[in-house]
Amino acid sequence: MKITNIIERAVPIDSQIRNAFIDFSKMDVSAVVIVTDVIRNGKPVVGYGFNSNGRYAPSGLLRDRFIPRLLDATDDQILNEDGSNLDPHKIRSVLMTGEKPGGHGERSTAVGVLDMAVWDVVAKVLDQPLFQVLADRYRGGTVDKRVFVYAAGGYYHPGKGLAELQQEMRDYLDMGYSVVKMKIGGAPLEEDLRRIEAVLDVVGSGDHLAVDANGRFDEPTAIAYGEALEPYGLFWYEEPVEPLDYELHARLAEVYPLPLATGENLFSMPDARNLIRHGGLRPDRDWLQFDCALSYGLVEYLDILEMLEQYGWSPRNCIPHGGHQLSLNIAAGLGLGGNESYPGVFQPFGGFADDVPVEDSYVGLPEVPGVGFEAKSTLYSVLKSLHE
Repeated sequence: MKITNIIERAVPIDSQIRNAFIDFSKMDVSAVVIVTDVIRNGKPVVGYGFNSNGRYAPSGLLRDRFIPRLLDATDDQILNEDGSNLDPHKIRSVLMTGEKPGGHGERSTAVGVLDMAVWDVVAKVLDQPLFQVLADRYRGGTVDKRVFVYAAGGYYHPGKGLAELQQEMRDYLDMGYSVVKMKIGGAPLEEDLRRIEAVLDVVGSGDHLAVDANGRFDEPTAIAYGEALEPYGLFWYEEPVEPLDYELHARLAEVYPLPLATGENLFSMPDARNLIRHGGLRPDRDWLQFDCALSYGLVEYLDILEMLEQYGWSPRNCIPHGGHQLSLNIAAGLGLGGNESYPGVFQPFGGFADDVPVEDSYVGLPEVPGVGFEAKSTLYSVLKSLHE
């Protein structure tokens, strides 16, 4: 087989929502298509990829560096042993040729975009859903038929008061979610506590609500919030401090006894390993949110899972950030603890297959080849417009 073309386009998110650090009014993502000469149902097999929300489209890196490297590679550099399919591990080596270690930055996102499309191709050539391909290769064929998902929302928005926040959460419950997440840190503590209590009036108890500070707090503020949050018994307290300040994470873990969650802004296995070594996180209660689409892709994520096992952590501690279908496939195929979901924001990239319902915060996956983009109509219409 051969790759015949690779197409990239920046697609706007264009949303007025904000978290504790940024608004998303100018946010976009890179979407890519890898076209091959393999024919299925009379059409070439194509793979789709995009980067998760929260990082801008790395168009320049893709067009100037990583796409040319992949197109210039020889067959033996990118194909499996019999030449019948792409080899994601070989392709990762091609993409990283000439790249120095460390300083991962935006290149991890660019590589992750291509990695998603590569795995979509691999599964489509095999005519299997990606979750089954992963389970067969790395988990003895065992698949989680249902995956835990929570509804991420509760953003700050102009004109959004407590009543509107409560209605948003009721909508998530009506969709089938029993666990929801909201933003904190973009308002004073007293106001955030009023917002939290308003949501608790809707969801019923703290174990149905997670909160996310997006790395906003210094140590005194993080501890003050932790002391105020502890009586609620929340599902988790997410990214309270700077993601790379592992020592501060460790100090907070010493005084906050309930679950913490972090990792979405760590973009490599070495960074993830430093968090595990030095961040004071506790494998009996804390959650890891590494997002493969932002951190070099699924090949790197496999390295992260291997590292976690060496340090006594289970894949069940992992609930990736991003709310996209690739992480959902990884969760089902590799036995993670769940996946984020964006049913109300970051469309059309957020959410899952159209005809697969969420029930009590669990969702299944469609039995379609590849990642499953074709089963999400609004997203598929955007992706196929790149090449048709």
